[in-house]
This record gives sequence, structure tokens and C-alpha cells, in this order.
Amino acid sequence: MPVEITWWGHATCAVTDSDVRVLTDPLFARRLAHLRRRRGALPPPEARSADVVLVSHLHADHLHVPSLARLAPGTRLIVPRGAPRAVPGMRRLAHLRLTEVAPGDVIRIGPLTVRAVPALHDGRRLPVGPHRSPALGYVIEGEARTYFAGDTGLFDDMAREVGPVDVALLPVGGWGPYLGDGHLDAGRAAQALARLAPLSAVPVHYGTYWPVGLDAVRPHEFHAPGDDFVRFAAQRAPRVAVHRLGHGESIRPEVAR
Repeated sequence: MPVEITWWGHATCAVTDSDVRVLTDPLFARRLAHLRRRRGALPPPEARSADVVLVSHLHADHLHVPSLARLAPGTRLIVPRGAPRAVPGMRRLAHLRLTEVAPGDVIRIGPLTVRAVPALHDGRRLPVGPHRSPALGYVIEGEARTYFAGDTGLFDDMAREVGPVDVALLPVGGWGPYLGDGHLDAGRAAQALARLAPLSAVPVHYGTYWPVGLDAVRPHEFHAPGDDFVRFAAQRAPRVAVHRLGHGESIRPEVAR
């Protein structure tokens, strides 16, 4: 079966490889605190179907307990080490099979391997308090090698830590007018793409959620990152096929043989 990738909005992607369905950072909410889903319908119930779910870090738009609670009993859930201690609400997830990981850990999921890799991002649940959990990316390896970056800034050892990949799912924006340290915007994501040199890339983490009341404030920061990434990638990594997906759209990317 060909590898298939679907983008459901924000950082939520489904990666089907070797008949195993992997879901990343599931967020199935119309509203999250001050954020409203401004573009793209909520993913349908079948989008929640997964063999394994990867959570990149503890921020509530990536580790969203109500969305995780909707997963089917027995679903494998992989989270950064220390997450259950830092997020008491995870006690509601007793129906899931939980595994905690740190950078360098490798998990076998049937015919797939999932490798946790570093990310340059604040991994805390709240903006104050101790750093108890790492922020992670993941490399999913089966028929393809797919890198899900989670949230990350650009760091020197990115290509070495991630290794060769066929597909890169890269964050190119955020959920507000300004991106702080530890994030990729469209330009920095294109630099990351040049370092990683995959065959294909999909921009994620943009154009979905936006703060309530800020619809008219710097609207280009909401709408533009996907197109900007396509343009910058053509300049910095012209050999990479970039697929700017709409919400719910899928691709079957090229895979090295």
C-alpha cells in the first residue's frame, strides 16, 4: 500500500505507512482557550482512527487531553517523558496504551519504527515552572522515512539528529501574530528543508487557529505562511517537491527505493 499523508489542520497529520496509521498531535476542537478554529471544518470521526498517536510536546494545542480522550481504547500513545506528571488531566486517558520517550528512543509499532528526535522548543506545559519534559520530533520509518517536526526552531545539528528522510512535515506558522524563539516561520522552515533535503515536504501548523478578536490584526500572518513556504522552498531547496495541502487533503509522496 502506498504511503499516504493527510493534513487535518494545525499540527494534526495522519501518516499511513505499511498499513499502520499514525496520528500526530491530534487537535479536534473548535475552540481552545482564546483560540478559535477559523479555517477548515473539524476533522470527521474517522480521522481519530489510529494505531499509534505521537505527541510532540506538552503545550495544549499539541497535547490536547479532550481530543486524546476520544481515541479508541487500546490506541498506542507516545508522549514526551514526564508528560503524565506534568499534565494531571492525562489520568483520563487510562483507556490508551501509554509510552513515554526521550530523544534517541526507538519504538517498534508492527512493521514501523518510530524514533524520537530533539526539537528546539519549550517543552513545558505552562510558560512557568521546571523543564520536566523534552519537546520532540519523530521519524516514522517503514516504506518511507517521514519526519514530523512538532514545534521547533532551527538548530545546528538538525540534519544529523533527524537523519535522511523522504518526507518532512514542517511547521511554518503559528496561532498568533508573532512567533517567539523555538519556532519555524516560512523562511526558517525553508532553511530547515535545505538542510534536511527530503524528497517531499508538507507545511503544517498554520492557517487553522487564530486568537478570538484578532481576525483583523495582521491577517497575513494567518493566511500567508503556506504560500510563503512554497516560495522560499523553491529558492532554497528547489529539488524538494512541496505539497501545500488544504485541510483534509492527502498526498502519496515519492519514496526513495
